Amino acid sequence: MTGPRGRETAGPPSAGPLDPDFPLVDGVTAAVYEIPTDQPEADGTLAWSKTTLVTASVTGGGAAGLGYTYAASACKPLIEGELAAAVTGTCALGTGAAWESMVRAVRNLGRPGLVSCAISAVDAALWDLKAHLLGLPLSRVLGLVRDTVPVYGSGGFTTYAEPAARTQLEHWTYGLGIPRVKIKIGESWGTEEARDLARIAFARRVIGPDTELYVDANGGYTRKQAVRMGRAMACHGVTWFEEPVSSDDLDGLREVRDRVDPDVAAGEYGYDLPYFARMVDARAVDCLQVDVTRCGGITEWLRAAAVAAARGLQVSAHCAPNLHAHVAAAVPNLRHLEYFHDHVRIETMIFDGALDPAGGVLRPDPTRPGHGLSLKEQNAAPYRVA
Repeated sequence: MTGPRGRETAGPPSAGPLDPDFPLVDGVTAAVYEIPTDQPEADGTLAWSKTTLVTASVTGGGAAGLGYTYAASACKPLIEGELAAAVTGTCALGTGAAWESMVRAVRNLGRPGLVSCAISAVDAALWDLKAHLLGLPLSRVLGLVRDTVPVYGSGGFTTYAEPAARTQLEHWTYGLGIPRVKIKIGESWGTEEARDLARIAFARRVIGPDTELYVDANGGYTRKQAVRMGRAMACHGVTWFEEPVSSDDLDGLREVRDRVDPDVAAGEYGYDLPYFARMVDARAVDCLQVDVTRCGGITEWLRAAAVAAARGLQVSAHCAPNLHAHVAAAVPNLRHLEYFHDHVRIETMIFDGALDPAGGVLRPDPTRPGHGLSLKEQNAAPYRVA
């Protein structure tokens, strides 16, 4: 493109083929699955009895890529409508340009929330397709940094009585050898402080003195309440305090971070890069959480990790462990990945290629192209709703 006085200027990014032989994206489809929980679940601010999984399939060059998000069924028409139109006919290797095309297409729909979840699913599928076309595991395509990804066991819902909590904690620590675990606190919007502290003490007794103990309040406390609770749990060796206050309260996160010993973490509700930049610039967290199924997919996950790295922070991958494994293996400033009970159960049940966390790490399979996951159609069919 020629600008003023004949100078070359950059035009809009093109996801088209570099030559006629490059494979093109020729189809985008989506499906919705609703999987009931294995028992009632709740955290400090929400209760649920099912988890909705939305998958995206992208085809091109005789191959297919799979992506997914944990979001509402409203993602499906968006994936098969605006997003499909944005990427169909583009170069199947041009993930960056395809991502830009999707973001431009949803300008009037609003980027945060379900729109970003839908983009995340398609972007992951595009990266998986690209890796399949290249015949490489996704971590190699992204630029492998490590062969293994540390995980922490996550669940410990506030609805669990002690027997259920004990079974889960013992499975992680003694059954799988995971050296770090997390439970939910902040029950009923922070109105059950005594029970929160009792559950923390119980968890410490079960896991012993050498396993790291994390807690997640899901934004259920007020600022000073979070500080008091952070100090009260100090005797139990808690080292990770997730969302002590709302993740929208950056000043509050900073205040709590400055006054308690555990590392303060947040970021799971980030849907675009400016969100992460604001959180990092506010010095609100010790570790930035990023969710590949929400933030805008693998493309934006890598950018968010770079924003954190520029401020000397590590990142933690939020939930969806099997989709995160390869991208988490490709960033130098990773702390760990959340091995979340609900998503582990779903991914193990309906995907072939789910990874084993034995010893407290996931090992992306170097022999399988892409992210290594494929849908078990027969297992998934009973849960499909759209």
